[in-house]
Amino acid sequence: MQPIFKNIKGDRLLWAVVAVLGIFSFLPVYSAASNLAYTGVGRGTFSIFFGHFMHLVLGFLIVFVVHKIPYRYFRAFSILLLPVVLVLLVITLMQGSATAGTNTSRWIQIPVVGVSFQTSTFAFVVLMVYVAHYMARIKDKIITFKESILPLWMPVFLVLALILPANFSTAAIMFSMVLVLVFLGGYPFRYIAVIIGSGLLALTLFVLTAKAFPDAMPNRVDTWMSRIASFTDDAITEEDYQIEKAKIAIASGGLHGVGPGKSIQKNFLPQSTSDFIFAIIIEEYGLFGGLVLMFFYLTFLVRVAVIAQKSDTIFGKLVVLGVGLPIVFQALINMAVAVQLFPVTGQTLPLISSGGTSIWMTCLAIGIILSVSAKREELVKKEAQDEQEDNPLDILSEAV
Repeated sequence: MQPIFKNIKGDRLLWAVVAVLGIFSFLPVYSAASNLAYTGVGRGTFSIFFGHFMHLVLGFLIVFVVHKIPYRYFRAFSILLLPVVLVLLVITLMQGSATAGTNTSRWIQIPVVGVSFQTSTFAFVVLMVYVAHYMARIKDKIITFKESILPLWMPVFLVLALILPANFSTAAIMFSMVLVLVFLGGYPFRYIAVIIGSGLLALTLFVLTAKAFPDAMPNRVDTWMSRIASFTDDAITEEDYQIEKAKIAIASGGLHGVGPGKSIQKNFLPQSTSDFIFAIIIEEYGLFGGLVLMFFYLTFLVRVAVIAQKSDTIFGKLVVLGVGLPIVFQALINMAVAVQLFPVTGQTLPLISSGGTSIWMTCLAIGIILSVSAKREELVKKEAQDEQEDNPLDILSEAV
């Protein structure tokens, strides 16, 4: 084990939080997987559990490899990968279709390995790194709105426009996180207000066009509107089925929960291993378990803030915040949906929910954060060595 720990760099507490969340995820996923096996997804409980295990193994391998890469290289990677992301999003949008009540235009099939890949999550990470790179590049320059339209906002709106038809929640979160990042990067607030207004106008035009020409493109506008209507309306409809079962699960959990693997609502709650896994966690581990889980996500947030504050470059600070804040924000949204503080969005619980792409892209973001932290550690060690070498007392003692 010692050689492994020697090769692990970066913030140790962040490593610990990520490891605890990943290891804990096996318990609720294995418990909820029994329902998936029973309802006929074509795999047994152990097969689903093993699939989640392999996703996490590959995810931690991604963290390890990425955190070894000097983070300055991610600036060039984001520029090179942005056109690739746009092409993948176009292909995904064109090949997908709505079948059996689900929208498969969020995923792209990889024929060589026979797996599905959700391109929007990959686009999220690449776009945030790109925005961090741009804001770091113009940090000491006078920012004009006209000059920033093509290099900054054009890529952002292209990515959002390709994600929006099939995945409104991801597009909305991405837009919000970009706005937060450019604000933290010193972008003038009056320009941000213009972008917000333009975004709302574009969204309105898209919804009106989709309602007027429903067969023109694959979209889920009706689903968005029904979910918002169900959230604001007290009447119980079919759209409320998931959230009602989630609330029953949470109420059944009480303070201490019914115990690991003893959830009842996992047999009735759709997406119990992904979108609504927090409700299963509360049912089995109670309010105490839910608060402990929130504590780990808040600890993750604190470490992200500390790493960003300690980074020696503007890009390091912004890229840590750019890829770190969305992880915590997504976790809070997932929890808020389970307790009906937010409309149903389809966002997973990072590092806990099953699903390959979600885990891998979260681990990619964590690897980038740890790369920044590892670089800071190297600088601190180098400074300490330089001070020791230049210490006159050490020189005198060596002479004596």
